[in-house]
Amino acid sequence: MEKLQKALNDAREARENALRHPSIGQAKPSVAPKVNQNDPARAAAPQGRRAVQGSASTQVDARWAELMPYEPNPDHLQRNRILTLNAEPESNPFDVLRTKVFMLMQQNGWKRLAITSPNKACGKTTTACNLAVGLSRQREHRTILFDMDLRRPSISDQLGRRPQHSIKAMLTGEVPPESQMICLRGNVAISMNTAAVPDSTQVLMAGRTTDTLNRIQENFAPDIMIFDLPPMFVADDTRAFLKNVDCALIVARAEHTKSSQLDQCEREVAELTNVLGVVLNDCRHVSREDEYSDSYY
Repeated sequence: MEKLQKALNDAREARENALRHPSIGQAKPSVAPKVNQNDPARAAAPQGRRAVQGSASTQVDARWAELMPYEPNPDHLQRNRILTLNAEPESNPFDVLRTKVFMLMQQNGWKRLAITSPNKACGKTTTACNLAVGLSRQREHRTILFDMDLRRPSISDQLGRRPQHSIKAMLTGEVPPESQMICLRGNVAISMNTAAVPDSTQVLMAGRTTDTLNRIQENFAPDIMIFDLPPMFVADDTRAFLKNVDCALIVARAEHTKSSQLDQCEREVAELTNVLGVVLNDCRHVSREDEYSDSYY
């Protein structure tokens, strides 16, 4: 949290200095040298660069087009508290969280987000799924969701779809990502698991896993990669994997997670990556009509 707060304070101070001294940081005008407009070498250079950029973009688009489409059942999502498929009043708390997370990650140049919790049943997988499904409505951005809770995979149950291959087969290079991931609305890829992985820590620590994720990021060029990780204090899987992410979101559950557990979890996560924030799930608050209602943020 201190790292995040310092980054925000530095950015705010820079903006204020720019407003007070508008000339600071502005480049001095320069005179462009005269060039021969008919020079064929000059004409060919930018066209070549555009061709390379266009080719890379086309290849990325082609890889996304290869992914098997995923058509969700809205009723199934609703029963599993996945509320962000469409813009509805119920989706608003997760939409606010989605926007805050995305903006903070963009400001810091971060691409990889881990989601974990101190203990079980805090709602981390529900939060991860709602963020990913909500990002599918941001059509200009691309997202990949990974079920990295290898001991207790549950994204498949939450979304009502079983993958053809396990995520372990993809991480170890047995099958390509195009054969393992499915795609929601053309811009959210989902890598789910089929069964518990006994040697989960070894898989998450393996160099091959790191290489696979690096290739996926390079080949699919997502704006954000979301990793649903196990609870911090259930096993050592999360500690083994956090080296692969830029930041982490911690999900706690009201009247379930102890403050001491949350404090310890935040300290340990901060030793391994940046703490993006803490989400208090299943919080009950008094409305204006003095009635209690559920909140997820």
